[in-house]
Amino acid sequence: MWNGETRFVVSQLVLKDYKIRYRNMSLGIFWSLLNPLVMMAVYTFVLTKIFVRPEPAFPVFLMCGMIPVGFFQLAWLSGTTSLVENSGLIKKVPLPREVVPVASVLSNALHLGIQLGLLAGLAILFGKYPNRYWLLIPPIWASFVLFISGLSLITAPLNVYVRDTRYIVESINLVMIWLVPVFYNFSIIPEKYHPLFYYNPVSALTMAMRNIVLEGHAPAASLVLRLLGVSLAVPVVGYFVFHRMKGRFYNHL
Repeated sequence: MWNGETRFVVSQLVLKDYKIRYRNMSLGIFWSLLNPLVMMAVYTFVLTKIFVRPEPAFPVFLMCGMIPVGFFQLAWLSGTTSLVENSGLIKKVPLPREVVPVASVLSNALHLGIQLGLLAGLAILFGKYPNRYWLLIPPIWASFVLFISGLSLITAPLNVYVRDTRYIVESINLVMIWLVPVFYNFSIIPEKYHPLFYYNPVSALTMAMRNIVLEGHAPAASLVLRLLGVSLAVPVVGYFVFHRMKGRFYNHL
């Protein structure tokens, strides 16, 4: 059970990861805004001036994909390495080991809120004003965070026993930006490849965000149900994997 002491430790883990990430950085938390802005500007220039004909409100189109991919990459990697990086705490403090990777994922959610605020401002700047469907954004994102937490419950214990796991995660993250329609519209994807994107929660979230923010309508029910289904199934699998492996952590940390 997550008692008061456990909740306190989780909150401190979340804040610790966040503070360490921006420690000794002169701009501190403003990197949460600067990084996506710089990347958006570079990609917008390359993709609209050199390679392809731009979508309407292309910066908003781009940010709807960059934010989910960027969050996925950072949160999954930090969740994967969390047990090894917090080995001293794990050996000293009696708390459910599952909270460590979950807290690492949640620490990334702090600056996610800043980036979503940036997206909202950018959308308004391009004439995409808030509507009732924006109320779907928080629960959709909550399911996505749940998915990454479950994924981290699988890879975090694997990384304890096989330290190459983090490099596998990094490699997957490198190709993920091309397996999600960040730079291109889903409509150009051949139909035979649609399931590859429909059942990928990062792609599903990107398409849902564009439906809501850019197109002003709710995502297709089938898209949301797939996202929710995967987001609920992965944590269940992750919990059982973690539970089976955590008994021998002490000897490997």
